[in-house]
Amino acid sequence: MVDPSPPIEIADEKAVLRRRFRQARAEHVEALPQSLRALILNRPPAPVLSLIPQDATVGLYHPTGFEAPSLGWARWLSENGRRIALPFFAAREAAMEFRAWDNPWDDEALESGPWRAFQPGAESDRVVPDVVVVPLVAFTAEGHRLGQGGGHYDRWLAAHPQATAIGLAWDCQLAEELPVEAHDRPLAAVVTPTRIYNV
Repeated sequence: MVDPSPPIEIADEKAVLRRRFRQARAEHVEALPQSLRALILNRPPAPVLSLIPQDATVGLYHPTGFEAPSLGWARWLSENGRRIALPFFAAREAAMEFRAWDNPWDDEALESGPWRAFQPGAESDRVVPDVVVVPLVAFTAEGHRLGQGGGHYDRWLAAHPQATAIGLAWDCQLAEELPVEAHDRPLAAVVTPTRIYNV
């Protein structure tokens, strides 16, 4: 059996980059007035809508920490005919799946999952999104993504190659280059508050 772990040099490089970009992200967000944060990324920009079919199921994330806000997208897409889903984990060791979030204005319908992120309850419909909007720690203009390190999105996207992946990020998360491994899949687009990176 092939060991899926990255070579130690790449793993170390990614760990250093994660620390650096997490710090930059935190400093950037903390410097933003709270009133301005609420207005950022409040809907998908028109050019990106061509990647999101009218009847699509869209998997988003419920932001934690200093991740780019995604709830505005969830609410706008729900109002405009798309079904919304969030990642769901039955346990920390379980594979990531998606469950429907039929009312993205109602956080009280969510529960804290094993990774301390809000997720739908186990009774919610299991769905396979057509489009997945992913969080990230860093990205390149070519669409390469550095995630949190758990590999959950990488594994899900590998198992669902037909899904379109779009990244949401702050501008400060742009990297000139990132270590890329054979299994890494570029994002179809990355959206920041000031720019769209189309791959």
